Amino acid sequence: MPALPLDQLQITHKDLKTGKLRTSPALHPEQKADRYFVLYKPPPKDNIPALVEEYLERATFVANDLDWLLALPHDKFWCQVIFDETLQKCLDSYLHYVPRKFDEWVAPAPEVVDMQKRLHQSVFLTFLRMSTHKESKDHFISPSAFGEILYNNFLFDIPKMLDLCVLFGKGNSPLLKKMIGNIFVQQPSYYNDLDETMPTILQVFSNILQHSGLQGDGASATPQKLEERGRLTPNDMPLLELKDVVLYLCDTCTTLWAFLDIFPLACQTFQKHDFCYRLASFYEIAIPELESAIKKRRLEDSKLLGDLWRRLSHSRKKLLEIFHILLNHICLLPVLENSCDNIQGFIEEFLQIFSSLLQEKRFLRDYDALFPVADDVSLLQQASSVLDETRTAYILQAVECAWEGVERRKATDAKDPPVAEDLNGVMVTAEPVSGPSSHPENSEEEECMGTAAALGPTVRGVELDSLISQVKDLLPDLGEGFILACLEHYGYDSEQVINNILEERLAPALSQLDRSLDRQVKPDLTPLLTSRHNVFQNDEFDVFSRDSVDLSRVHKGRRKEANTRSLLNDKREVVAQRQRYEQYSVVVEEVPLQPGEGLSYHGDDYEDEYDDTYDGNQVGANDADSDDELISRRPFTIPQVLRTKVPRERQEVEEEEEEEAEDETPKLDHFVQDPAVLREKAEARRMAFLARKGYRHDSSTAVAGSPRGHGQSRDTTQERRKKEANKSTRANHNRRTMADRKRSKGMIPS
Repeated sequence: MPALPLDQLQITHKDLKTGKLRTSPALHPEQKADRYFVLYKPPPKDNIPALVEEYLERATFVANDLDWLLALPHDKFWCQVIFDETLQKCLDSYLHYVPRKFDEWVAPAPEVVDMQKRLHQSVFLTFLRMSTHKESKDHFISPSAFGEILYNNFLFDIPKMLDLCVLFGKGNSPLLKKMIGNIFVQQPSYYNDLDETMPTILQVFSNILQHSGLQGDGASATPQKLEERGRLTPNDMPLLELKDVVLYLCDTCTTLWAFLDIFPLACQTFQKHDFCYRLASFYEIAIPELESAIKKRRLEDSKLLGDLWRRLSHSRKKLLEIFHILLNHICLLPVLENSCDNIQGFIEEFLQIFSSLLQEKRFLRDYDALFPVADDVSLLQQASSVLDETRTAYILQAVECAWEGVERRKATDAKDPPVAEDLNGVMVTAEPVSGPSSHPENSEEEECMGTAAALGPTVRGVELDSLISQVKDLLPDLGEGFILACLEHYGYDSEQVINNILEERLAPALSQLDRSLDRQVKPDLTPLLTSRHNVFQNDEFDVFSRDSVDLSRVHKGRRKEANTRSLLNDKREVVAQRQRYEQYSVVVEEVPLQPGEGLSYHGDDYEDEYDDTYDGNQVGANDADSDDELISRRPFTIPQVLRTKVPRERQEVEEEEEEEAEDETPKLDHFVQDPAVLREKAEARRMAFLARKGYRHDSSTAVAGSPRGHGQSRDTTQERRKKEANKSTRANHNRRTMADRKRSKGMIPS
């Protein structure tokens, strides 16, 4: 008999009140054991013995309760998970308060580290069992009922999944991917929850901008109330507030990256809310301001500023990786996995995303340094032959423009912390609690020397000489070497250098230097051969760039040039072509065949039936062409180049050509015609031209008419009427009609 799923299983047990046997569902509150799970509290930040002892006692209770829970049978475990609220509160407290890798922490005691490892493993195994609906053939829950149990009892939700990914994703990535994937497969309603969570995630970025005094886009910006205090920018806010902003940003970026790395299917839901553009816009506004705020705080706690700079670099890298994960799973992977007929939509999405980011130059520059955009465009060009080259070239040009004035750099991949495998086969991270030397993993370990100032691009050449002269003009007794050292220490800020020198607040390393130190000229280490530039560089005879040179093309001394006569007498090319043209003179009318040789050519055999078929038809009888034209063949003519010319024949040919040229030349007429006749012909041509164009002959003589008292002809009357009606087309421009119109309106007195 096949085993029933746990949600359909009925068990028979004895009623404690009546003593009778009764049947109840296997998942029932009565099956829950009475056990209270205590809440988790984080380890003490200071290794005070009393606090450490209190933590160890509480953590031992939690670990023992979880070990007891994991040892329960299948039905008892699920009854405890579903109906025990203290268990859910205990697990939630651990996800909420356990220290992350990027949290500040003092080196804990060894017993605290061991206890954290034990709790870390027990909590992960508990959630792993809670996300598994089938443990064996006999112990399982039907998938539909399993999804309802998870969703209706709030065993998992989106915030819990985010915490699980950031806490356990580093060492348990394969198991966690199966775990989160199974939850979304069995209960698709979590996709709707994720979609409803997206506005809250986007609000986090808006809160960071608002708290930093940096307003994002106009839609989310709110006007400041009168009673509110002025919003401080990162450069003006206290150091502790800046620290809170950086830590909050680091926590947010790391959590989102861990979730998308574990569950990339959520990328489509993220992009529904235009997450790529919002992320790039936030990066462009917040990151440069926060970096500038840390760089300018040179006189404050250098250790804290160095830690903030590393966390900000870590956050910056995670933001870029989030964008890359979204772009990869939304556009690039579907292009590689689908056929050529279905990839056009994904390519268009790629172009749309980057077209909306062209104004975010800092983001494009940093993203291109970590994930080159040209590689993605090259991938699309290989996958599709109809890629819009104009748009791709425009995007690549925008990326190149973002690098203008900045030296390109390559980012190194971060190394993951080591992981240890437990005896139960579960991968757990080796360091669940960060020690003093554990910093967030980032690919740009930029050490903040001195006052934790992150050095920008190195200043060289004329710009560096200008900065040195600015300081030396005010403080002429200082040496250029000492000024250069101060500029390098203070990030090439000449005002800061002058201020610190005048107030005697130089760093200890600078105070010990000789103030009259001269500047040492560094020799140019660039080899002469690699730095040379001329018109002969990298040509076929450049022995510095190639190992072998074609010596047959090298001539020593002055080459003896051939004269024009020797070039004309050189007939080697003509002889080489003679044999080819002689083949055209071979015309074979009949091919002689040997006896028995034509048997293999069935197409050449004579067929009498074929001829009889057309005996009654007079083919070509009515044609206009004569028989001679139909059957005659154009005689073959040898090209003149290959002819063997006879001197007499050449002379006759030349004489014939001269006679033909004389016949074709028109004879000149030296007689001068009468100018009056020429004018009449020109007038006739002009009148014919005007007649073709539709112009009428000027009948001004008819308009003039006869003298007064003699009467006017009919033609004169008609022409005068036409002139009166059409004179607006001439110089007067309908002057009389307009005058009548003014007079009718009373503008001109009558």
